[in-house]
Amino acid sequence: MFKGLVGLITGGASGLGRATAEQILKQGGSVVICDLPSSKGQETAKQLGQNVAFVPVDVTSEQDVKGALQATVDKFGRLDVVVNCAGIATSSRTYNFKKNQPFDLKMFQKTVEVNIIGTFNVIRLAAGLIGKNAPDSDGQRGVIINTASVAAFDGQIGQAAYSASKAGVVGMTLPIARDLSKQGIRVVTIAPGLFRTPMLELLPENAIRNLEASVPFPSRLGHPHEYALLVQSIIQNPMLNGETIRLDGSLRMQP
Repeated sequence: MFKGLVGLITGGASGLGRATAEQILKQGGSVVICDLPSSKGQETAKQLGQNVAFVPVDVTSEQDVKGALQATVDKFGRLDVVVNCAGIATSSRTYNFKKNQPFDLKMFQKTVEVNIIGTFNVIRLAAGLIGKNAPDSDGQRGVIINTASVAAFDGQIGQAAYSASKAGVVGMTLPIARDLSKQGIRVVTIAPGLFRTPMLELLPENAIRNLEASVPFPSRLGHPHEYALLVQSIIQNPMLNGETIRLDGSLRMQP
């Protein structure tokens, strides 16, 4: 199923995105990694070997995303799967009474801009390219997979912006799936719990152990390849559509 498949992955230079690129390549597909110019995208592409290209992209830029899609066509001739992993995490209370300081509005706007608007920007532009594919026997032309977070459902103290942005990704999943259904393009969102990504690995080891203890089972951080395995399952299962899937070891975040 993956032979000849072409995937475009935002945030693909590290973490969940890189693991997804590795899984698609392992199954015989090709990958375009999109990440910021300051990322290790070029280095990652070289490490992953053949059938990989890196394109520097700011997902909030229409020009950058259009350029990445054109590069995908130029190198691989088509696009079958998009996996939106690009995103940022911010943390701040709505109002800091000790400092008499409200949440920085620019921080809130930036979080929403990258996580919601950036994701939608990639979806709306990539859909036009995926829609040019010949349909398979089910009428399917491709799949778009987004990344939300369990914070969309049970955000913690300080996560107002992050939770709102990820809830926005969840909220647009079904209507976009309905929008694109006539063209045979599925849309599914993954809401990961706590995963061992470069962002989390910046925390002290004792903090990581405390986080692991909060996950009922398995009582550890998720491995990026486990996210990638779910991406593979979504690609392979044509009945998965318009849904958000929690991938969290039954974690429910506490305040």
